[in-house]
Amino acid sequence: MAPKLRVGAVNYLNAKPLVERLAELAPDVELSLDLPSRLADQMAAGDLDVGLIPVVEFLRGDGYTVVPNVAIASRGPVLSVTLFSRVPWAEVRSVALDEGSRTSAALTKILLRTKHGLDPRFEQLPIDAPAEAATTDAVLLIGDRAMRACLPGHRYAFDLGEEWTAWTGLPMVYAVWAVRGGVELGTTERAFHRAKEHGLSRAGLIAQREAPGLGLDAGFCRRYLETVIRYDLGPAELAGLRRYHELAADLGLAPELSLASGAA
Repeated sequence: MAPKLRVGAVNYLNAKPLVERLAELAPDVELSLDLPSRLADQMAAGDLDVGLIPVVEFLRGDGYTVVPNVAIASRGPVLSVTLFSRVPWAEVRSVALDEGSRTSAALTKILLRTKHGLDPRFEQLPIDAPAEAATTDAVLLIGDRAMRACLPGHRYAFDLGEEWTAWTGLPMVYAVWAVRGGVELGTTERAFHRAKEHGLSRAGLIAQREAPGLGLDAGFCRRYLETVIRYDLGPAELAGLRRYHELAADLGLAPELSLASGAA
């Protein structure tokens, strides 16, 4: 019997439509769920064959390709990537970065350093640490934790998807299905597309099922899945990904390499 394809995905609401029936549609898939940063580390270590990983880790990866036309992206507000700040952008001198984040952590640095010309101090916020306990000027939260957070002691809540698109005019791509070098998906590639189609057709049911455990309103979760998050990796998203790559590379956060072989 051939070994199963080791696939890892994030356990956030925005990924649920992509994995709703994946294991059923592809019986050769062994699916596991973890934080984006940990999935990236598992891919790098060779412990996964396919991972829904942060795009910055796709750029840093060795010989990765992508499952075409599947992503987690936004064009405008994303609601689940938020920089909570006690001060305006121009006064930010220290930032705590969500441990689960890699793409959004790099995006925060791009916005602060390149857009605003700042050089703040960065530290990590452990996944089990309360954001309210951070003593930094600003705190980056991602995923379900960002959507639940209020942080009344922080006067500002900057949606980084909105900040990116307002600045560049482009979508922001957060994650892609990365395929480790040497792994051939064959007919299984179609299962990733079918799972996406099926999951999006069931967005309302997914929202209703997941909302209570997240402490969120089901109607809000449905709108988030259906109108906020984009799941395509089309020409506009690829243009946004290329721009992100350029800016990340300028800061030494990603290597200077062509996307042509992996994401075009």
